[in-house]
Amino acid sequence: MQDVKILEVRQSVFADNNADADRLREQLKREKTFLLNLMSSPGAGKTSTLLALADRLSAKLRMAVMEADIDSAVDAEAMLAHGVDSIQIHTGGMCHLDADMTRQGLNSLGSADYDLVILENVGNLVCPAEFDTGACKNMTILSVPEGHDKPLKYPLMYRTCHLLVINKIDVLPYFDFDVDKVVEYAKMRNPDIDILFISAKTGEGIDALADWILESVAQWNA
Repeated sequence: MQDVKILEVRQSVFADNNADADRLREQLKREKTFLLNLMSSPGAGKTSTLLALADRLSAKLRMAVMEADIDSAVDAEAMLAHGVDSIQIHTGGMCHLDADMTRQGLNSLGSADYDLVILENVGNLVCPAEFDTGACKNMTILSVPEGHDKPLKYPLMYRTCHLLVINKIDVLPYFDFDVDKVVEYAKMRNPDIDILFISAKTGEGIDALADWILESVAQWNA
């Protein structure tokens, strides 16, 4: 009796996607376009943060946003209404974007026309962290109401991100959120991760976040 042949499809899928992501980064490098992959759980404040950032960055960079959702065009419409070039990507039920889906979005957008493109990934703390989109850097938002223990529960998200943004600090007095613990837990997962504290609603910390992005764009083009 012959042994059953086992095909590790998952490993193959990730390997193919990683190679595709590397090719996409090479394309972005040639175009001098910086792609930032923004991830978080639903409701953490991705879109509101991007709207606040647009007010700081639009005068300094040619900026566009790609909104990824399973359905609807609500976020892209919000961006366009705010004067930010934007397209909506529907994932067909998938809870993440991969490198090929990202490339399709960039080609539709015309990525070479922009210095900065921000991909607002599907709201999810698991799947988006598993797939390399070809972005130059990854950023995740954690909102105060979600709790300070998320880096313990979703380790891959924090291992893959260069920047953790703690949003909704204006409501810190009303939640049992330990600032020191969230820093400790995030650094436990990724000692090199940068951490910023903001309120997209009040604008606190947005200038520091904008400066982090501007510096990252400059380094990419150096």
